[in-house]
Amino acid sequence: MSDKSFNITIGSLLAKGFIVLLFLASCSRDLTDDEIPPSHFPDIVINLSLPSNIVLASKGGYKEINDGGVRGIIVYCEDVGVYHAYERNCSYTPNEACATVNVDPSRLFMVDPCCGSQFDFRNGQPIGGLAWRPLRQYQAKANGSELIITSDIIN
Repeated sequence: MSDKSFNITIGSLLAKGFIVLLFLASCSRDLTDDEIPPSHFPDIVINLSLPSNIVLASKGGYKEINDGGVRGIIVYCEDVGVYHAYERNCSYTPNEACATVNVDPSRLFMVDPCCGSQFDFRNGQPIGGLAWRPLRQYQAKANGSELIITSDIIN
Protein backbone atom coordinates (compact mmCIF):
# COMPACT_ATOMS: atom_id res chain seq x y z
CA MET A 1 0.00 0.00 0.00
CA SER A 2 1.40 3.36 -0.96
CA ASP A 3 1.60 6.35 1.39
CA LYS A 4 -0.93 8.17 -0.76
CA SER A 5 -3.59 5.42 -0.51
CA PHE A 6 -2.87 5.07 3.23
CA ASN A 7 -3.49 8.82 3.74
CA ILE A 8 -6.72 8.64 1.71
CA THR A 9 -7.93 5.68 3.82
CA ILE A 10 -7.13 7.49 7.10
CA GLY A 11 -8.81 10.65 5.80
CA SER A 12 -11.86 8.68 4.74
CA LEU A 13 -12.10 7.00 8.16
CA LEU A 14 -11.78 10.33 9.96
CA ALA A 15 -14.53 11.86 7.81
CA LYS A 16 -16.82 8.88 8.48
CA GLY A 17 -16.07 9.07 12.20
CA PHE A 18 -16.93 12.78 12.22
CA ILE A 19 -20.24 12.08 10.47
CA VAL A 20 -21.07 9.36 13.04
CA LEU A 21 -20.28 11.78 15.90
CA LEU A 22 -22.53 14.42 14.35
CA PHE A 23 -25.31 11.89 14.03
CA LEU A 24 -24.97 10.78 17.66
CA ALA A 25 -24.92 14.39 18.86
CA SER A 26 -28.13 15.08 16.97
CA CYS A 27 -29.74 12.15 18.80
CA SER A 28 -29.21 13.73 22.20
CA ARG A 29 -32.13 13.75 24.58
CA ASP A 30 -34.84 16.25 23.73
CA LEU A 31 -36.08 17.71 27.01
CA THR A 32 -39.41 18.65 25.41
CA ASP A 33 -40.10 14.93 25.13
CA ASP A 34 -40.03 14.23 28.88
CA GLU A 35 -43.15 12.62 30.25
CA ILE A 36 -45.03 14.08 33.20
CA PRO A 37 -43.51 12.59 36.35
CA PRO A 38 -45.66 9.96 38.07
CA SER A 39 -47.79 11.04 41.02
CA HIS A 40 -49.59 8.76 43.41
CA PHE A 41 -51.98 10.42 45.83
CA PRO A 42 -54.79 9.34 48.14
CA ASP A 43 -58.30 9.52 46.70
CA ILE A 44 -59.68 13.05 46.61
CA VAL A 45 -63.31 13.26 47.66
CA ILE A 46 -65.16 16.44 46.68
CA ASN A 47 -68.53 17.08 48.28
CA LEU A 48 -70.56 18.47 45.38
CA SER A 49 -73.27 19.80 47.68
CA LEU A 50 -70.96 22.28 49.44
CA PRO A 51 -71.32 25.91 48.29
CA SER A 52 -67.60 26.07 47.47
CA ASN A 53 -68.07 23.26 44.94
CA ILE A 54 -71.41 24.30 43.43
CA VAL A 55 -69.58 25.45 40.29
CA LEU A 56 -69.00 21.75 39.48
CA ALA A 57 -72.74 21.07 39.41
CA SER A 58 -73.26 22.75 36.04
CA LYS A 59 -72.06 21.97 32.53
CA GLY A 60 -68.79 23.80 31.81
CA GLY A 61 -68.02 24.33 35.49
CA TYR A 62 -64.45 23.82 36.64
CA LYS A 63 -62.32 24.04 39.73
CA GLU A 64 -58.55 24.19 40.12
CA ILE A 65 -57.42 22.22 43.15
CA ASN A 66 -53.94 21.96 44.62
CA ASP A 67 -54.37 18.48 46.08
CA GLY A 68 -53.17 15.53 44.06
CA GLY A 69 -51.17 15.29 40.89
CA VAL A 70 -47.74 16.77 40.37
CA ARG A 71 -48.89 20.42 40.31
CA GLY A 72 -52.56 20.04 41.21
CA ILE A 73 -55.66 19.06 39.26
CA ILE A 74 -58.26 20.84 37.14
CA VAL A 75 -61.71 19.28 37.58
CA TYR A 76 -64.13 19.96 34.72
CA CYS A 77 -67.85 19.18 34.45
CA GLU A 78 -68.57 18.21 30.84
CA ASP A 79 -72.22 17.43 31.58
CA VAL A 80 -74.36 16.45 34.55
CA GLY A 81 -72.51 13.56 36.20
CA VAL A 82 -69.66 13.59 33.62
CA TYR A 83 -66.37 14.86 35.07
CA HIS A 84 -62.78 15.05 33.92
CA ALA A 85 -59.75 15.48 36.19
CA TYR A 86 -56.60 16.78 34.47
CA GLU A 87 -53.06 17.10 35.74
CA ARG A 88 -52.01 20.76 35.90
CA ASN A 89 -48.43 19.82 34.91
CA CYS A 90 -48.06 20.72 31.22
CA SER A 91 -47.17 17.82 28.93
CA TYR A 92 -44.62 20.00 27.08
CA THR A 93 -41.38 20.36 29.06
CA PRO A 94 -43.10 19.15 32.24
CA ASN A 95 -39.93 19.54 34.33
CA GLU A 96 -39.75 23.29 33.75
CA ALA A 97 -40.61 25.31 36.85
CA CYS A 98 -43.34 27.26 35.06
CA ALA A 99 -45.03 24.32 33.27
CA THR A 100 -48.35 24.71 35.10
CA VAL A 101 -51.68 24.63 33.27
CA ASN A 102 -54.50 27.00 34.25
CA VAL A 103 -57.96 27.62 32.90
CA ASP A 104 -57.82 30.35 30.25
CA PRO A 105 -59.67 33.57 31.23
CA SER A 106 -62.09 32.87 28.34
CA ARG A 107 -63.03 29.62 30.18
CA LEU A 108 -63.02 27.82 26.81
CA PHE A 109 -59.79 25.83 27.23
CA MET A 110 -56.81 25.22 29.50
CA VAL A 111 -53.48 26.92 28.86
CA ASP A 112 -49.87 26.81 30.01
CA PRO A 113 -48.78 30.47 30.07
CA CYS A 114 -45.13 29.38 30.01
CA CYS A 115 -45.08 27.64 26.61
CA GLY A 116 -48.45 28.82 25.28
CA SER A 117 -49.87 25.32 24.84
CA GLN A 118 -53.66 25.08 24.91
CA PHE A 119 -55.71 22.02 25.83
CA ASP A 120 -59.30 20.93 25.17
CA PHE A 121 -61.52 20.49 28.24
CA ARG A 122 -63.30 17.44 26.76
CA ASN A 123 -60.24 15.23 26.35
CA GLY A 124 -57.11 17.11 27.42
CA GLN A 125 -55.73 17.02 23.86
CA PRO A 126 -53.50 19.91 22.74
CA ILE A 127 -55.33 22.38 20.49
CA GLY A 128 -52.57 24.98 20.15
CA GLY A 129 -49.01 25.78 21.13
CA LEU A 130 -46.01 23.49 21.38
CA ALA A 131 -47.44 20.50 23.28
CA TRP A 132 -48.14 17.35 21.32
CA ARG A 133 -49.11 15.04 24.21
CA PRO A 134 -52.46 15.34 26.01
CA LEU A 135 -52.63 16.31 29.65
CA ARG A 136 -52.61 13.38 32.04
CA GLN A 137 -56.17 12.49 32.97
CA TYR A 138 -57.08 10.91 36.30
CA GLN A 139 -60.11 8.75 37.08
CA ALA A 140 -63.07 10.89 38.22
CA LYS A 141 -66.39 9.30 39.22
CA ALA A 142 -69.51 10.88 40.61
CA ASN A 143 -71.13 8.91 43.40
CA GLY A 144 -74.26 10.68 44.62
CA SER A 145 -73.21 14.04 46.02
CA GLU A 146 -69.52 13.11 45.96
CA LEU A 147 -66.92 13.24 43.23
CA ILE A 148 -64.03 10.86 43.77
CA ILE A 149 -60.72 11.45 41.98
CA THR A 150 -58.09 8.72 42.08
CA SER A 151 -54.48 8.63 40.92
CA ASP A 152 -55.47 6.01 38.33
CA ILE A 153 -54.42 7.38 34.93
CA ILE A 154 -56.97 6.85 32.18
CA ASN A 155 -55.05 8.08 29.14
